[in-house]
Amino acid sequence: MLKALLDKNNNTAILLAGILAIVVGVGVARFAFTSLLPFMLEDFLSLTYAGVLASFNFAGYLVGAVFSIFIKDINTKVKYFRIGMILSIVTTLVLATTANETLWLVSRVIAGFGSAMVLIVGASIVMVKLNFEHKTKAMGIHFSGIGFSIVISELISQYILTNGTWADSWIALSVFAFIVSFYSLYILSFDKVIKKEAVKHTLSKSIFSTYVILLILAYFTEGVGFVVQGTFLPDIINSLEGLEGYGNLGWLIVGIAGIPSSILWMRLAHNYGSVNVIIIAMALQIIGILIPTFSTNVTLNLLSGALYGSTFIGLVALFLNLGGQLAGKNPVVLMGAMTAAYGIGQVGAPLYSVALFNYFGNYDSTLYLTAFIVFIGILFLLVAKRIEKVTV
Repeated sequence: MLKALLDKNNNTAILLAGILAIVVGVGVARFAFTSLLPFMLEDFLSLTYAGVLASFNFAGYLVGAVFSIFIKDINTKVKYFRIGMILSIVTTLVLATTANETLWLVSRVIAGFGSAMVLIVGASIVMVKLNFEHKTKAMGIHFSGIGFSIVISELISQYILTNGTWADSWIALSVFAFIVSFYSLYILSFDKVIKKEAVKHTLSKSIFSTYVILLILAYFTEGVGFVVQGTFLPDIINSLEGLEGYGNLGWLIVGIAGIPSSILWMRLAHNYGSVNVIIIAMALQIIGILIPTFSTNVTLNLLSGALYGSTFIGLVALFLNLGGQLAGKNPVVLMGAMTAAYGIGQVGAPLYSVALFNYFGNYDSTLYLTAFIVFIGILFLLVAKRIEKVTV
């Protein structure tokens, strides 16, 4: 068994390395910030500055995501994947060792870029290395790493917090990331340089039909829907009367619900059509977003976390899979446009969130606006369905 797990060409080893890479690049470098936010707000961060940090982090991710789409050579992808892993660890260590706000800001931008290298470039390396005839289901397993990344980073953070500080948690997360990164860096590499000529296809402007533009606009609204709870959910729950301290349990549930989500949603899309399933997932997400605005019931608010976790990962997989099918032989430009739209939503949402919180004194107006924006996304998709019936 150990020999198989050290075999660079073993499918189980490749998937495990991919999941651990996501734990480092997304869990430690991104989602641990959400987990530790309530504790940093108590004695270091203001909510406004936390929103700015989140926005800058997603700006870095947006730059990295668009940049990664244009990396064609697999050997270059391995190089940038390694850079992303290193950046994810170093930027986490910065949060543990300094209280300098400028350094925090710079580290969050760089961490976002590193996360993109790990998640997007790393996924393409996993895709190349896997030895399956049909890789879609296997990639669903790979992206379950996003759920695992939330669960693992949350458990490490909370364990350290029982006897330590949030800074101690950052140190523990850095050490953990440093140790497990060796395995991912070893497995997700090639013994020799791969020489493969890139096939070039003529770009057709007809790819940006009204249907596709509506799809891109809907994906923008999902970027907004993802980031508000992805940044503030523990603090949202903690701010409700009688639910102080339940925020991190809610965040743990997000991760647990997220683990199987991409596999399940992709299977539903295969049976019932991608657009239909995307609409259902976004509707469920809206319910989850609105629950904290009308209830302080602990079960319902933990359900809010479950609805979020079970939809946001699946929606990324659903949108990108649909985009890939619509793009045909020209996926790069369409994927770039979709990723940029999603990223713009991610960058803007934390800023309006803290502005509305500072004005009204609670998260209700932020959640109402976010739910409304995601609802607009559903309307875009309903119009798209009427304009062009596409079987996918």
